[in-house]
Amino acid sequence: MMIREMNRKTIVSLVVLVILVVLSSATLDYSGLSTFSPAMGMDVLRGLGQPDWGFFYDGSGEDLMSLLLLTIGIACLGTMIATVLAIPITLISAANLWQAHPWVTKLGKFICNVLRAFPELVFAIIFVKVVGPGPFAGVMAIGVHQIGMLGKLFTEEMEAMDERLVEEIHAVGANFWQTIFYVRIPYLMPIYCSLALNHFEIAVRSAATLGLVGAGGIGAPLIFAIQTRSWSKVSIILIGVVVTVFILDQITGIIRKKLR
Repeated sequence: MMIREMNRKTIVSLVVLVILVVLSSATLDYSGLSTFSPAMGMDVLRGLGQPDWGFFYDGSGEDLMSLLLLTIGIACLGTMIATVLAIPITLISAANLWQAHPWVTKLGKFICNVLRAFPELVFAIIFVKVVGPGPFAGVMAIGVHQIGMLGKLFTEEMEAMDERLVEEIHAVGANFWQTIFYVRIPYLMPIYCSLALNHFEIAVRSAATLGLVGAGGIGAPLIFAIQTRSWSKVSIILIGVVVTVFILDQITGIIRKKLR
């Protein structure tokens, strides 16, 4: 009987999936395929297969190496700002800290939800209009978005920590703030650092696209190269981004292992 019920659920799930795929395929606009030709595709592939190594570094400050370093700097500063500011948000979002005042927790989590509801690109567009185009807008966009993301993760770790440690220090007369600074934060700091490093990797990938809207980084030359069909330049930029993300992933992975 149970097997029949499982088979019935599986069949229903597959039927729903097929219906969704068919509906999605039927509602797509395929008119763009009319401008595509095999020759165009081959031109793109040939261009991507011949990276413009002259763009790697030329000392102008607008080369690949300089812009990748700028992108990493934007991501690093934005993540650092978010990590610092996410901790106060966590202190008002964790339910185990405000059991007598649940409205405080709801307020903190509402702030986190609002900040992480919009992607960095939306914040970048806003900050470009507010502070002007440039890396500062990118730093602010990543920082504001990551406050919400890290605040949520930090809060979950705070709520999941072993409360017996807090009870022990309470037993010797510690007050609320002493338990925060002498037990909770020291206990959670390695986890918080690991989460911040993980989001630094994510921020690097995000910062690489913020240049599309004028918020600094490698995104601006990438979109210009695509618009002008400079596929050899697109190729070297993509290679640089992939290699940079891979190297950072290896470095942060080693650091995270040390923090465990």
